[in-house]
Amino acid sequence: MDCSFQFLKLLHIETRRRLLVLGVVAVTYLLFQWLLLPYENALRSLLPQSQVLDHVTGSSLAIHSSAKSVMVRNPLTVNSSDLIDAPRFGGVERYADNSSLGGEIVHESEPNEEEGFKEIDSVLEEKGIDNAFEHAVDGNVDKNSSSGNGVDIVASLAMVSISNEENGSNLVKADEASDDFPEPTVLSKDEVSTENTLEENTTEAAKNSEGVKTIFPSSQLILPATASFINRTNVSHLVFNASSSVGSASLESDVVTIKNGSLTMTSPGKKMMKCNMPPKSITSIHEMNLTLVRHHAKPRALRPRWSSVRDQDILAVKSQIQHPPMVKNDRELYAPLFRNVSMFKRSYELMERTLKVYIYKEGNKPIFHQPILKGLYASEGWFMKLMEGHKRFVVKDPRKAHLFYMPFSSRMLEFTLYVRNSHNRTNLRQYLKAYSETIAAKYPYWNRTGGADHFLVACHDWAPYETRHHMERCIKALCNADVTQGFKIGRDVSLPETYVRSARNPLRDLGGKPASERQVLAFYAGNMHGYLRPILLKYWKDKVPDMEIFGPMPPGVASKMNYIEHMKSSKYCICPKGYEVNSPRVVEAIFYECIPVIISDNFVPPFFEVLNWGAFSLILAEKDIPNLKDILLSIPDERYLQMQLAVKKAQKHFLWHPKPLKYDLFHMTLHSIWYNRVFQIKPK
Repeated sequence: MDCSFQFLKLLHIETRRRLLVLGVVAVTYLLFQWLLLPYENALRSLLPQSQVLDHVTGSSLAIHSSAKSVMVRNPLTVNSSDLIDAPRFGGVERYADNSSLGGEIVHESEPNEEEGFKEIDSVLEEKGIDNAFEHAVDGNVDKNSSSGNGVDIVASLAMVSISNEENGSNLVKADEASDDFPEPTVLSKDEVSTENTLEENTTEAAKNSEGVKTIFPSSQLILPATASFINRTNVSHLVFNASSSVGSASLESDVVTIKNGSLTMTSPGKKMMKCNMPPKSITSIHEMNLTLVRHHAKPRALRPRWSSVRDQDILAVKSQIQHPPMVKNDRELYAPLFRNVSMFKRSYELMERTLKVYIYKEGNKPIFHQPILKGLYASEGWFMKLMEGHKRFVVKDPRKAHLFYMPFSSRMLEFTLYVRNSHNRTNLRQYLKAYSETIAAKYPYWNRTGGADHFLVACHDWAPYETRHHMERCIKALCNADVTQGFKIGRDVSLPETYVRSARNPLRDLGGKPASERQVLAFYAGNMHGYLRPILLKYWKDKVPDMEIFGPMPPGVASKMNYIEHMKSSKYCICPKGYEVNSPRVVEAIFYECIPVIISDNFVPPFFEVLNWGAFSLILAEKDIPNLKDILLSIPDERYLQMQLAVKKAQKHFLWHPKPLKYDLFHMTLHSIWYNRVFQIKPK
């Protein structure tokens, strides 16, 4: 007995010793991996040129399994003179290794994928891809955000095959409002219950992605004449069969409740996609204005890790913008359109005189350097084309640059890499993460500011997700300017979503009837995307003769022209949100000189930092749809004529030109990027 006891005791001691040794070895190995792997690329950017290995060769981007970008945990201190002239990175390919790609991501705006694939069009025009997968039928300019394509458009690109069983499933919880570098918490597959419903997941995502948090009560920007209608407490219930009432709507027997200033919708016995559910919280225009003022007065950007002469250039002009000479009767600018026309004019002049942009050469077509000039996402393509060809602002030496442009197309990223029916966009985000790590390894500029002096221009609905975390410090010019999706007011730029019907003539059909000849009070036509449009049609379709509110118009040339003529003949053009907050109708209304009526909670209007949208549009709360006609009729004729004139004056700021013109859409986009950078930067 004693011998057995002694033997077991010795065995127990030996086992503990071996486990301890193995534990020390494992910890040492993991510590080594933690210290080395995430910093490999960034550390290379610290070495002199002679010590930099040419590890970035070929045309593929390295993918690290680490969920954090190279600049997240790396306290870099590098001289601005340490510019690395490593051989230029040759391009990008699709990932061949999916080991780091995991996680079933429920497509937030994808209730019906097949509808989007029916409209794939990869017509090549001139040097770029033209009319690639437009989400519109004739005059009905409607996104189906379920866009995706598993077909190769370049022979050298291999299709990515994502297996959820092999890759596992990760849920990433991120604090979108964090002022520090984002470090997501990753829950493993085993830690996440497989019985979580979609509603629970989307609710958690909404909580974690609040971009702007305020303590003010929700209220919308209103005109004095409409206050009596908008401030009315709405408590109403609406029950309808959407499939029979509005044609293409996918909701059945949905219950809509408008209570305490917000919409709620339930669908008995059916789980709803997030894009078909109203937002949990609402940030009003009033709150957005307060946020903009607060962020300009107290910038949230972190100070650079080392100083730069270019930062001093920007600081030198900041005081000139804040204290500009008074502008009176400017022939080129219509003062009511702007928050402060004097500040805008001075800032624009200083931009033309000062701003220099470096465009990264890294990245191959079609995702990089290949603009799409036609269709729903044309804004990002036109900006790319005009920016890369603009000699006035572009410099070849990055040491002379105030801003750095990453010229990728979010539309082509989705078109090229998204695997049809996969409901998984993780590889798209990993692709851009690898790209940012590449430029961080090759150049010192990203690591100096954490990307704060870098900018991107992206119009696809998925861009906020694709650029999350690893590009969180960048200035993002986004069409999907949703404060609940991480859009930062005062740093990011709301990019106008423009539907370009002709790449050769983007100004085709411009203009509309005079105000005196516009007999239709309000017009809307389009597909039933999202939860809001069925509500609009339920209240106003075929209800009153002077409000022409339709569902989708039938395809065909006649229908297309009818759609355009309706906009040209209407006083107000209704612009309700679809799956996402943005809509091309806002710019279309301006294009056809119709006053846009924006109905989209949490949407930041284009160029919000400089334009006074109250002068040429109406921004209504979603809860005010039942009062729409009363609100429009309450606006006096004199006020309507002022707004219609302002729309015509605003038109020049929302137009693309083959050769950029002063104050046009290209210059307005670049100016807002410049303007927000000026007000982000902090003195040393």
